[in-house]
Amino acid sequence: MDEENHILAKNKKVYHDFTIGARWEAGVVLTGSEVKSCRNSRIQLRDSFARFMKGELWLVGVHISPYENGAYANHPPVRPRKLLLHQAELKKIQRQVEEKGATVVPLTVYLKRGKIKVELGLATGKKQYDKRATIAAREEARELDRTMKKVRSGIREED
Repeated sequence: MDEENHILAKNKKVYHDFTIGARWEAGVVLTGSEVKSCRNSRIQLRDSFARFMKGELWLVGVHISPYENGAYANHPPVRPRKLLLHQAELKKIQRQVEEKGATVVPLTVYLKRGKIKVELGLATGKKQYDKRATIAAREEARELDRTMKKVRSGIREED
């Protein structure tokens, strides 16, 4: 993902519950009011995933709030949304899901050259001890940063 992309939503919980492997970028089929709501960052990715239905990949469980000025043309907030990928990518993803028993989850939704894109990740579930190890590593890094900050500020005071 490039810096020029404007991030609309992130799925932070997925990094806590899953280990993310391969990643893909996909387009999404949306209605007009859904696009306007997404551009206003009115989208939630929590508890969402991608599922294969009739050879196509669909995004399930994503909540896009109805557009405030939508009137009668508004969309239902939660509905399956088709993901746009090349056929070769779809086959590769489906093979990995079937072989590894993994899940495809949305990681971020962002704007790229005016189009709304979704970054998908191949997720395998973490065990409880994996979650504890991740938390411990994060705490250790945080403590190291604090120590380094104190050391740097001490050096600057002496100069």
